Amino acid sequence: MTASSIAIVNAHVVPVVGEPIENGTVLVQDGRIAAVGSASEVTVPEGVRVLDAAGRWVLPGFVEAHGHVGIHEEANGPAGDDTNEMTTPNTAAVRAIDAVNIDDEGFRDALAGGVTAIVVKPGSGNPIGGQSVALKSWGGRTIDEQVIRAAVSVKSALGENPKRVYGGKNQTPSTRLGVAMIIREAFVEAQNYRAQRDDAEREGKPFARDLAKETLVRVLDGELVWDQHTHRHDDIATAIRLADEFGYRLVVNHGTEGHKIADVLAERDIPVIFGPMFTSRSKVELRDRAIGNLAKIAAAGVRVAITTDHPVVPINFLVHQASLAVKEGLPRQTALEALTVNPASFLGLDDRVGALKPGLDGDVVVWSGDPLDVNSRAEHVFIDGTEVYRWEDGAGRVTERSERFA
Repeated sequence: MTASSIAIVNAHVVPVVGEPIENGTVLVQDGRIAAVGSASEVTVPEGVRVLDAAGRWVLPGFVEAHGHVGIHEEANGPAGDDTNEMTTPNTAAVRAIDAVNIDDEGFRDALAGGVTAIVVKPGSGNPIGGQSVALKSWGGRTIDEQVIRAAVSVKSALGENPKRVYGGKNQTPSTRLGVAMIIREAFVEAQNYRAQRDDAEREGKPFARDLAKETLVRVLDGELVWDQHTHRHDDIATAIRLADEFGYRLVVNHGTEGHKIADVLAERDIPVIFGPMFTSRSKVELRDRAIGNLAKIAAAGVRVAITTDHPVVPINFLVHQASLAVKEGLPRQTALEALTVNPASFLGLDDRVGALKPGLDGDVVVWSGDPLDVNSRAEHVFIDGTEVYRWEDGAGRVTERSERFA
């Protein structure tokens, strides 16, 4: 998608990383944010399209930090479900990017909800599930043209999911003991692999590559985040124990019972991607599920993000989860940070997305009002300065592929 320029003027601008600006202007040039400020501070160059957003709110595009858009397609049944490669417990070598269908309806829903960046992750059927990918919600002829980072993290799962999958096959792991063992053994093997590889390189000897071990070496070296699916507080403690043993960057995903050990998470500065919130207590791990738990976690000083786990909850409801979290005690500013700068920071994307700040990508959303008000809607969505969605004539309109590249 060709990067474009736009000046959004006369708006209530919420940069998230700074104070709101009344009668503000956001200038995007050549796909990047060039300036953010009051009307007197920002000069709009000649030839730049101007959008008068009087009475509107302007925010950065939201970041969905944990979704399965495109790999768990909606309305396509088993043919559209490539979420889990559940044929062996360690699938660190698989990559979500290889299974994303960018025509999944979930991407259109994302735009309607003001979500412009998504981290698509493998599922939680395996102790080690594979590599995630960060991409824009729209704009490419292929997924490769929407990629922000081709590899962001490695998805891992503790608790009931891998127990159920492999216990049902009467193979390891069938217990929490076995799940932790699989992860621990995989990292020990990766440490040995790294040492042998480095020795071979120094000595100029040939070395047989192993894609799974190379991926885990990248985790050990700090290149990739370890995204740990975990709900119960005891599983969160196991996640911390494993991270201490191997020294990788841990991000807790879901964290349903994180409030029970929130002080521990805060002391260790371990962030939590919380949610999904609009779900039933469908399994024992969700017995203590409550929207108000997020406020308790944040109150302890834990940095938080919010997830829909799409398609568990439709991705366009990301902002509504934040609204109800505010209703249950989450500070408004924390809620906005949980939709933008925090997920971008946790996953190493904050040099591209997550705030209205000069130098970042021109991913900007014009809302009819306060986005935390359920009556507000996204009226204009820009990715890299190009308008990809607008609300007009009582309906949302997405700029389709044929229009983008005509």
